[in-house]
Amino acid sequence: MNVTDYMQQVGQQARKAASEMAVATCAHKDAALRHIADQIEASSAELTQANALDLDAAETRGLDSAMLDRLRLTPERIAAMAEGCRQVAELPDPVGEISDMSYRPSGIQVGKMRVPLGVIGIIYESRPNVTVDAAILCIKSGNATVLRGGSEAAHSNQAIASCIAKGMHAAGLPTQAVQILKTTDRDAVGLMIRMPEYVDVIVPRGGKGLIERISREATVPVIKHLDGICHVYVDADADLAKAKSIAFNAKTHRYGVCNAMETLLVHQQVAAQFLPDLCAQYLTHGVELRGCDLTRELVNDDRLLAATDQDWGTEYLAAVLSIKVVADFASAIEHITTYSSAHTESIITENYTTARQFLRTVDSSSVMVNASTRFADGFEYGLGAEIGISTDKLHARGPVGLQGLTSEKYIVFGDGHIRV
Repeated sequence: MNVTDYMQQVGQQARKAASEMAVATCAHKDAALRHIADQIEASSAELTQANALDLDAAETRGLDSAMLDRLRLTPERIAAMAEGCRQVAELPDPVGEISDMSYRPSGIQVGKMRVPLGVIGIIYESRPNVTVDAAILCIKSGNATVLRGGSEAAHSNQAIASCIAKGMHAAGLPTQAVQILKTTDRDAVGLMIRMPEYVDVIVPRGGKGLIERISREATVPVIKHLDGICHVYVDADADLAKAKSIAFNAKTHRYGVCNAMETLLVHQQVAAQFLPDLCAQYLTHGVELRGCDLTRELVNDDRLLAATDQDWGTEYLAAVLSIKVVADFASAIEHITTYSSAHTESIITENYTTARQFLRTVDSSSVMVNASTRFADGFEYGLGAEIGISTDKLHARGPVGLQGLTSEKYIVFGDGHIRV
């Protein structure tokens, strides 16, 4: 069977399974998640063996240590995958929730019901644990899913697929509600993102190049974010001790994540007092600093490099930070508006009015007051888990959890009502 025929078959199976998943009870879905957890634990040896094949191939291909680490399934990571299944089983089921019921002058009662999106295509790279995370969120939210992992994790993903299929079967749910593509043909991705008759939404998880390609070529709606150019603005009315702790955490807690701060903005009234000590702490921690002219003058350290215009629009995902001293609140807002990727921005201030103005003015998917940007995360927001972050404005925005994998439809109750 060629790849086109194969993808047609996958799409047809997914659409059929989506109809069954949409009416599956919460009890059945939760049972499936717990059975999947049991299967993962029982198959630990098989998962490790399959993962070893992927690791050997990756080393032969010369993949770097960071990629190998993301690919590796340790006993701890396998246990975490199983625990993740059980945690999602404990989350409230959004499907079928009815809200906003009201009587209209005609006598009919109108409200909304939350429903699954249908078939969700998820395209991702490297990490086999994403296979489990994506599958269980789609199961809990009543969707079918087609998963296309990276070729470097092909053996691991198929071993995981077996665990998921057994768990779904044990719960009496369609095994084809979760399909992990068996082909590594790159054409499969191109076909999947142009199958609106079978796929309702695409979620890409990976590098900027992958997401740009999918966004450009897809005829199916895409939930995505391209960059995480996150800002922290230290206001003139900031508690500087609080600001120092937050700014340090936002950059150094983890470097290669989309919610790490990439640019620090500091009001000129507090810059001389605030920046020298903080920059010394960054430099001691191994962070490369790139600052505006005034920043370099105030810090007076040869290790602080001159920032370029390109730096303000760069997501480093590394131990690199851009710093700019701004004249006032309006200048900070102008900088964020110009360079932000609409992911996450935070203001550090004790001025309630300024904080409220920041929340109203900044147009990002997460806007914070006196908190590290590292909190922009589904688990931290109480979603239990997330399938990704969206910086789009339609449907889902910010961390996308179970509710983000559903939509709403209007429901109407009448009693023989006719329109006159």
